[in-house]
Amino acid sequence: MSSKKFYMTKKSNFLTLIMIIISTYFLIPLIWVITSSTKNTTDLFSTFGLWFGKSFHLWHNLRMVFSSDAGIYKIWLMNSLIYSIVGALGAALLCTLAGYGFSKYKFVGSTAIFRTVLAAVMIPTAALSIPTFIIFSKLGLVNTRWAVILPSLISPLGVYLMKVYSDTSIPNNMIEAARIDGATEFKIFKSISLRMLMPGFVTVLLLSIVGIWNNFFLPLIMLSETNLQPLPVGLFIWYGRAYNGGSGTDPQFQVAVIASAGLSLLPLIIVFLFLQRYWENGLSLGAVKE
Repeated sequence: MSSKKFYMTKKSNFLTLIMIIISTYFLIPLIWVITSSTKNTTDLFSTFGLWFGKSFHLWHNLRMVFSSDAGIYKIWLMNSLIYSIVGALGAALLCTLAGYGFSKYKFVGSTAIFRTVLAAVMIPTAALSIPTFIIFSKLGLVNTRWAVILPSLISPLGVYLMKVYSDTSIPNNMIEAARIDGATEFKIFKSISLRMLMPGFVTVLLLSIVGIWNNFFLPLIMLSETNLQPLPVGLFIWYGRAYNGGSGTDPQFQVAVIASAGLSLLPLIIVFLFLQRYWENGLSLGAVKE
């Protein structure tokens, strides 16, 4: 018994060490962005990358971020917020409705349609960008916000996740009991099913927010006006200005670009911290069986 406990302790310590190494690997770029955002151009290239410089220039760098190009960074930030919030909420709602429908209703062609959705999960998003551009150009939606929002509403992976979650979290006998009591299908979904699907809804919402916030290729080909671009494309524009082929045409602007990249991470961190509470509460609610 003691040898088994000793083996389990060694295994646990080994897994903990592996997790620490993996976490460190993923945190190193974040630490570099945070520390580099506080440096000036001289310290950026003369001091250790994972530690702070001799002087603290964070506020100066942030002022440069928000004042450069007539404050275009604030417009890019607002665009990213609009695309992410509207697109993610719409995608999460559509995925919840579709997943619930595939799970609890049987109709002609439902199996074939769901298999098509699964096949769509395997198609790279970049492969659909050019066909999407051609369709939107014929509809006159290119270079509008809808060119980014509408494609973001489609999430085959989200439909699959909500279908699986609906299968496991909503008992069929509960729905049948509600029908016997005279509840309509819409009332069943709104009053019973939606509350139980909330953890899955939040999961799809988080995945959609991250995906839309980091989306680069779609807005790059859909939008030509700088004032409509989201942060990833805007930072790419600034990167070309600060690091033109690695020659550094604007050395004073290089640290500001790094600071703007670090600043773009804050909304995602805030969203995760804010939605985590609803996620945990939803999981606890879904674990209760009546």
